[in-house]
Amino acid sequence: QVQLSESGGDSVQAGGSLRLACAASKDTYSTTWMGWFRQAPGKEREGVATFYAGRTAYADAVKGRFTISRDSAKNTLYLQMNSLKPEDTALYYCAAGLDINWAVALSPDRYNYWGQGTQVNVSS
Repeated sequence: QVQLSESGGDSVQAGGSLRLACAASKDTYSTTWMGWFRQAPGKEREGVATFYAGRTAYADAVKGRFTISRDSAKNTLYLQMNSLKPEDTALYYCAAGLDINWAVALSPDRYNYWGQGTQVNVSS
């Protein structure tokens, strides 16, 4: 069982930056897929970025603007978000899973453990 807690959400203007953090309850670095997902009002939850064994994957909508990273010493996952756009407005979730491969790494239904979410609002 992994417990996750996100922080760092805020309201910013377009072009601004935020860094989200996700604290895990135990060491997950070597065995667990970790990812960031988001859900905007009226839309389905979508994958943003994922991290596993030193490798990363990103949704096309955030490539070049967002960076996912992981601090194993702190059991913490980060999402650095730069050049934010109004369409990035959403509730951002951190998630963890075990039985995942790169073909489905951004699929929310493959992840078992979820945080409560942190809200990001980007105004134009």
